[in-house]
Amino acid sequence: MTSGQVPELGLVEGRFGRIWDEAERGYVVQALADAGYAFYHYGPKADRPLRREWRRGHEAAQTEALARLSAQVRGAGMRFGMALTPVGSTHPFDDEARADLTRRVADLDAIGVDDLCVLFDDLRGDMPELAARQAEVVNFCAGLTRAARVYTCPTYYSDDPVLDLVFGQRPANYLADLGRALDPAVQVYWTGEEVCSKAIEPAHLERVAGELGRPVCLWDNWPVNDGARMSRFLHLRAFTGRSAKAAAHVTGHAVNPAIQAHLGCIPALTLPMVYEQGDGYAYGAAFAAAAERLLGADFALMLQQDIAALQDVGQERLGPRADRLRARYAALDHPAAREILRWLDGDDLMTDDEVQTQ
Repeated sequence: MTSGQVPELGLVEGRFGRIWDEAERGYVVQALADAGYAFYHYGPKADRPLRREWRRGHEAAQTEALARLSAQVRGAGMRFGMALTPVGSTHPFDDEARADLTRRVADLDAIGVDDLCVLFDDLRGDMPELAARQAEVVNFCAGLTRAARVYTCPTYYSDDPVLDLVFGQRPANYLADLGRALDPAVQVYWTGEEVCSKAIEPAHLERVAGELGRPVCLWDNWPVNDGARMSRFLHLRAFTGRSAKAAAHVTGHAVNPAIQAHLGCIPALTLPMVYEQGDGYAYGAAFAAAAERLLGADFALMLQQDIAALQDVGQERLGPRADRLRARYAALDHPAAREILRWLDGDDLMTDDEVQTQ
């Protein structure tokens, strides 16, 4: 058995869909901190003052809640970061954009951030001098913030051709141009060969680092299950296709969470095992260990028995099995069981319109 170093692990709350309440997020913070996670980046797509309405800022009650979250994350021993997606700031990057960015970065600093993330994911990319303009915005924000670290996510954050299909053809030499223009201290998020990568291997990471001129921080789209298609499935299984050898090629490894806060912590707790156990890692055993740790032995066994129905069949194709599952989990007084019931009832299913408007 071989095992290697464990990179900085984190959570990047960057999915579409329903925003967690404070109790859900508080549970996730503590569960991940207990598992050795090092940072928590807050930036749900549905938080409009961080994305579609980034120029207006949060209301007072929202700001107070985010300050409490910052204190909670830091109190648990993790770095806290917030993600701003400054839609429309690059074209043009004019005096108005600079003034709005200056004000909003100061807002986030006042909440209390160790890390500032300036993101361009899931935005149109077929614009002139895209890499140069994006780097200019990121470097400008980096010069303003009191945060110790700055991250960005490119518009083309994967090799996946679906990004070109949806957001426009990526510019030639986009990654190389972005890497040359960015401040060397800025960390770059990357999802792998695909938006939801089946495997992330050192050879791929080496190639991307060569283009960017720096190693990436992984934005791992597992166990995220947002969107009209993925929300029909509960993503419960342990991590697969992740090599412990990747630790030498990344600055960190962050997971994008599932809509279900409690259930999503099960696969999240298996990521440290990937790195700690190396060649000794087995994803079935990892799932069993993580589920028992979070849910207790009896509930974990039930979930293991039902994992194919919950993860592979999909909510709309369960048929009579849905009633059996509903009766089974209604008998448990546990928030994770209530997440299963909510999913069975269709309460967390998403539409394409939600993604397009968040």
